[in-house]
Amino acid sequence: MRIDLAGKTALVTGSTQGIGAAIATGLARAGARVAVNGRTAESVGAALERQRSEVPDGEFLAAPGDVASEDGARQVVDGLPHVDILVNNLGIFGAKPPLEIGDEEWRRYFEVNVLSAIRLTRAYLAGMTERSWGRIQYIASDSAVVIPAEMIHYGMSKTSLLAVSRGFAKAAAGSGVTVNAVLAGPTHTGGVEDFVYELVDSSLPWEEAQRAFMREHRPQSLLQRLIEPEEIAHMVVYLSSPLASATTGAAVRVDGGYIDSIVP
Repeated sequence: MRIDLAGKTALVTGSTQGIGAAIATGLARAGARVAVNGRTAESVGAALERQRSEVPDGEFLAAPGDVASEDGARQVVDGLPHVDILVNNLGIFGAKPPLEIGDEEWRRYFEVNVLSAIRLTRAYLAGMTERSWGRIQYIASDSAVVIPAEMIHYGMSKTSLLAVSRGFAKAAAGSGVTVNAVLAGPTHTGGVEDFVYELVDSSLPWEEAQRAFMREHRPQSLLQRLIEPEEIAHMVVYLSSPLASATTGAAVRVDGGYIDSIVP
């Protein structure tokens, strides 16, 4: 299967590290012109250096701005008024006992994980429909439907993304623009390593800690390991391509499989 995104411009939010960086790399390798986004010009500049070393013939753009704020989102859109592919990857996560999550934290998770994606969808969807081609994706999570007891505020935000993506897919019906959600399972990033060690014995070597985390906190996984960011990126690149033109309004699973799954 050959995926050719030459001539397409993509914006990946929160793409200075982790899953977002892997997605940016994958899109660039497929020929897209990729805008890398982070909160500061410094973090974006450092990420661009890494991306260009990984994909020397890739074309990357800097798109700094905190899209979780109105001003930051406007800064990104003003600097990049036209995109063909929008990947709403920005997200925060963390464990906290449910009764200790205050109002401000509930709002923060919604604003960062959900409202940032809505803002950018509003900014770019009309242009895509006018051009009769576009791809919008939301990086959701298995936590959207198998809500973790230790982070229900995060699960709530990812469930919201399923509703948002389905709704905007209906708004784009018949236009040539597809809108989908990608349900990512627990993924191996630096931040997730810290999260795992919050929940299991911090003295365990990483491989043992990972297995203990999956066994104790994600026992429904068929994969029984953390997913690598590149594995998420492969699906995103496919959904960004003309080959996925008949897939829209979907919640596509890259979650490692679930025993007795209720995931769509």
